[in-house]
Amino acid sequence: MATWNSRGLRGLVLEEMINLTNERYREKNLALVQKIPTSIKPVQFDKEHRHITLAYFDQKSTVDYIGAVQGIPVCFDAKECASDTFPLQNIHDHQIAFMRDFEQQGGVSFLLIYFSKHHRCYYLRFEKLMEYWQRQYQGQRKNFKFHEMEPEFEIPIKNATFVHYLETLNQDLLVRKKKS
Repeated sequence: MATWNSRGLRGLVLEEMINLTNERYREKNLALVQKIPTSIKPVQFDKEHRHITLAYFDQKSTVDYIGAVQGIPVCFDAKECASDTFPLQNIHDHQIAFMRDFEQQGGVSFLLIYFSKHHRCYYLRFEKLMEYWQRQYQGQRKNFKFHEMEPEFEIPIKNATFVHYLETLNQDLLVRKKKS
């Protein structure tokens, strides 16, 4: 069982930037997207400082964020990568299943991936994620590379909005409309 103080705190900077962005979107009445808290079960406490020192994840999480953008249901997970290679093991089967089910219900699922080595953030469309996901089961790589990211889905930092993903979400919607 994973503990909260092991690998679970990676990506906190990215999540904080997304939280600030979502707050700005809410203030401007553009979107209502919230962070889904991860349930933990405390095991050890520092009674003197009143801190949890060891805890286990209580249940499997789905995705990091869920909400609505101008009437469109969205769900996404935030991931951070320190190298040029993103291991697919950082995405769990139950997360893929949830995003697939969400898509089948008419929602839009995606990942926001920050490649810290390059200081660049990308919107990874669910369709593209599934290409990477399925190829690992065909005996191919169990990762994807920075250079495989779609350049048109790079998320710009502008207008004091840290992870301004609404423009790339709109591009995704246009791609989907063309295909239908």
